[in-house]
Amino acid sequence: MVNGKFGFAVIGYGGMGSWHIRKNRNEMQNYAEVIGIYDISPDSSKRAENDGLHVFSSREELLSDERIDLVTVATPNDYHKEIVIDALRHGKNVISEKPVTLSSSDLEEMIAVAKETGKLFTVHQNRRWDEDYLTMKKLLDDNTLGKVFRIESRVQGSRGVPGDWRNQPEHGGGMVYDWGIHLLDQALMMTLPRKLKTVYAELTFVTNEKCDDGFRTTLIFDDGLSFYVEVTTSNFIELPLWYMLGENGSSVINNWDCEGKTVMVSDWENRECVPIVAGAGITKTMAPRTDDTIKEYPLPVQKADWGEYYKNIYSTLRGEQTAIVTHDQQRRLIKLVEAIFESGKTNKVIEFKDII
Repeated sequence: MVNGKFGFAVIGYGGMGSWHIRKNRNEMQNYAEVIGIYDISPDSSKRAENDGLHVFSSREELLSDERIDLVTVATPNDYHKEIVIDALRHGKNVISEKPVTLSSSDLEEMIAVAKETGKLFTVHQNRRWDEDYLTMKKLLDDNTLGKVFRIESRVQGSRGVPGDWRNQPEHGGGMVYDWGIHLLDQALMMTLPRKLKTVYAELTFVTNEKCDDGFRTTLIFDDGLSFYVEVTTSNFIELPLWYMLGENGSSVINNWDCEGKTVMVSDWENRECVPIVAGAGITKTMAPRTDDTIKEYPLPVQKADWGEYYKNIYSTLRGEQTAIVTHDQQRRLIKLVEAIFESGKTNKVIEFKDII
């Protein structure tokens, strides 16, 4: 420790690595002392120096520095396992960027080393603090819509996969590991204590033949809830970020600004409707409800601070709390990712023998 604070360092000074440094520098001064970074890229190292950071000459030099208590690993996905295990064996507590690694077997090796060394090993799942997610979670938790039977979660872009390592399968590229890991983690955390029964997925390769540039998957839970998750990078007209259907109403969030609404039935007994012209015919079935039978409500927008993640980490290191992101949560998430790839490859529904 340094001056009663936890010594903090980052391995990998790209976009997310620099984000971790800024968060700890600017908001965690009461908990952490930023010691420095290491990156294999000379350009990233130079940028770190320009940002006023100490740049270690090697990973070994950083991990051998006794001032450092906590290391965040923010490298390409395929390096997470190697670096995490190395850091743990050097006596460091470790945060891995998501995805934690690329297979369940790798994850078990990492967990085993954490147990062997007695050090904290956890994962950065920052989008558990997204306000759109927390708003939809509150609607579900509060049973606002009655029994919910369908949830849709999506992010959509139009630029394809970024042109760095994220479009290279050997580095764990593709949208399942990039954005998918966030939305899937949200889906699993939001629906607890439900258990996942089946998964069906479609992987897309519109802009990249080597790794997925998007996917669509449907998760079916043990109570019948259907949860649809979509990540695409070739959409030029975006659909809502969230859509939730319950027996008493529906909720929608259109964007990350949490613009949207909830519409609920106010009078179930009034079933009168006026037929409408629909294309080449008329319909009662699809005629809209009259204004006197429904009511519109604003969303219960939830505010959040991503800094709570690091506050939890430092409190855990002090023995005051336990880590928010657990090994069992990551086990479940990686098993789901593996099932999505299997379903996308075989075009089959994947059933979990042991419901996860």
